[in-house]
Amino acid sequence: MEIKAAILYYCKYQERCHSEVRNKLFELGFNSSEAEEQLAKLIETGVLNEERYAKAYAGGKFRMKQWGREKIRQQLKLRKISDYCIRKAMAEINEEDYENTLIKLTIKKLKEIKRDRSEMSRKSKLYRYLVQKGYEQDLVMKAINDNTKKR
Repeated sequence: MEIKAAILYYCKYQERCHSEVRNKLFELGFNSSEAEEQLAKLIETGVLNEERYAKAYAGGKFRMKQWGREKIRQQLKLRKISDYCIRKAMAEINEEDYENTLIKLTIKKLKEIKRDRSEMSRKSKLYRYLVQKGYEQDLVMKAINDNTKKR
């Protein structure tokens, strides 16, 4: 059985994870065994590669949406990506860029919430925002403390 053109186009358009492709195959009317066979052929030919997907996903979400490692890790787990691929993807995020992005987000959010009267309220809002973006709690606390002292 050869790879169907529709699923080949779907995979080549952008990086996909196995679960996305499996769902698309079912949408296209493949039964379970046919879907698994198509999936195997895509992997065999190198069109589908979960490690490549994880790296592209992590890099994209970090650069475009400024997500932290925790949120990226959580989203990759939701997509049933292996721990090995997740570790490889996390290694792709440059530590210096990561810290600079966290500081940039901290300063930007501080400017937005400077009207709050109490410093405690500002710190609380800032903390919730950064943790929700997926940054580690210890890094968030350090960024908040370092940047609220200066102001």
